[in-house]
Amino acid sequence: EAYAKLANLATKAGVEGEDFKIHAPLLHLDKAEIIREGLRYDIDYSLTFSCYDKDSEGKACGVCESCQYRAEGFKQAEVVDPTVYRD
Repeated sequence: EAYAKLANLATKAGVEGEDFKIHAPLLHLDKAEIIREGLRYDIDYSLTFSCYDKDSEGKACGVCESCQYRAEGFKQAEVVDPTVYRD
């Protein structure tokens, strides 16, 4: 909401009367809920990435904070994470 107000005040379009509205439909969902919602839309999670420390082949480390949040979300959603972690 604050960013939309800023955009309305600090951009040419906003000053000229265009009303910015930011949509964040996942904002109040936990990781498991986001994963389930993605599955409803046939999201291919093998094409998604969360890792902060990927290797040169782009494989996730499986141990950084982001990988841990992702793993917990898939566990809570009772869905297998298709991400292949590096050895």
